[in-house]
Formats: sequence, structure tokens, C-alpha cells
Amino acid sequence: MPTQLAHSIEFDLITKVAIVEDNATLRKYLTELINRAPRHSCVCACASAEEAIVDIPAYCPHVVLMDIHLPGESGIACTARLREKMPNVQVIMLTVYKDIKMIFQALKAGACGYVLKRSSDQEILDSIAEVHAGGVPMTSEIARMLVRSFAETPQVSSDTDHLSAREMELLALVAEGCPNKEIASRLSITNATVRTHLMHIYEKLHVRCRTEAAAKYFRSHPPNAAQQAGVN
Repeated sequence: MPTQLAHSIEFDLITKVAIVEDNATLRKYLTELINRAPRHSCVCACASAEEAIVDIPAYCPHVVLMDIHLPGESGIACTARLREKMPNVQVIMLTVYKDIKMIFQALKAGACGYVLKRSSDQEILDSIAEVHAGGVPMTSEIARMLVRSFAETPQVSSDTDHLSAREMELLALVAEGCPNKEIASRLSITNATVRTHLMHIYEKLHVRCRTEAAAKYFRSHPPNAAQQAGVN
């Protein structure tokens, strides 16, 4: 029994990754890259969105590497459907080139960032680590597009009224795109405390991820709040 418990604890520390990529050569390469990385495991590799919707939920991965261009249903549509089934899963879009509009659509569908297929092995692994730690790997150009989109959405209610001052402070940093580690450093708190605050924020705002929380923040603040946060 102690041995079984030890194996269970060790597996819990592993970052479980699923891959959705129609190119068989790249799919195999990414699978091997992830399995070679310490404390990483590729638990599922799919060739299409249709396959991913059926297979991925059974494996409960932490992170999904999602090809933005797939035969049949797109990676963007697949992301939205997976997020409905698995609200806590973190999706990183894989793209050949930086198609700003498509990446923007993917992020609005629930993706947490993107990585170019020509990125180095370390850059891909760093992106996985960043989203698993609560970050959002994207360029400032994409971040500004998201901010503008959220800021231009008509305010329907004061969603953030029920947040404490500390939670609002933390949410503002989330809206800036800061990962958990940076938030902890800037607020002089631990990573565990950041995660606890985020859990409470998500519950109070009735959201499932950082992007949705940022949307609520910008909807509850005038556009010049984004400028004051230094994101424009």
C-alpha cells in the first residue's frame, strides 16, 4: 500500500499533456518530446478534432497542444467544445505562422496561449509549464487585441463588486497577463496564496479561466482602466 501511494503521489506531480495534430510526423515528434521531458507525460495524441472530443476527456490532461488548422472541425471549434466538457483544461494553440485573427479567435474560444510550430523544444516545454503554472503565453499584440475586445463590450453589471480589495488587486494583474509567479512576487505572497485567491475570484465571478476573469474585469471598468494598467 505505501508503494501504491508513493506511485500515486508521483503521478500527481506529472504534467499530463494531450496533443491534437493531424500531421503524423509532428504528432510523433511532440509525443516523444513531452515524454522525454522530466515530470511530463503525453497521455493522448489525436489526429483530428472529432477524435479529440471523444478521447481526451477520458485522460484528464492538464494541458492540450491544439493544432489551429485541422481537417474537418477546426482547432478553434475543438477548443470551445473541450472547454465545455473540461472547464479546467489549459489549451495551447499550435500554429505554423502568427495568424493574428485566428489566434485571437482561439483565445476568445477558451485557449490560454499559443506557440509556433517552428519554436524550439525548450520554448514548447516552457509554454506548457507557463500555462500549467497559471500563465498565458502570448505576444503583447495579441494581449492588446483581447483588452480592446473586452473593454468595448457593453457593461451589463458590476461583476467585480463582490471581490475584496486584495482580490481586485490580483485580478488587475491577471488582466495584465501576469503569470502566478509574477503575481506572487509583486504582491509579496506565495504561489499557493495566489492560487487560493484565484479560486475564490473564479467562484465569485462565475468563470472558469483567467481569460474569462479578465473579460469580467474589463467589462466592469471603463476603457481607460486598461490604459492605467499599462496594457495599451
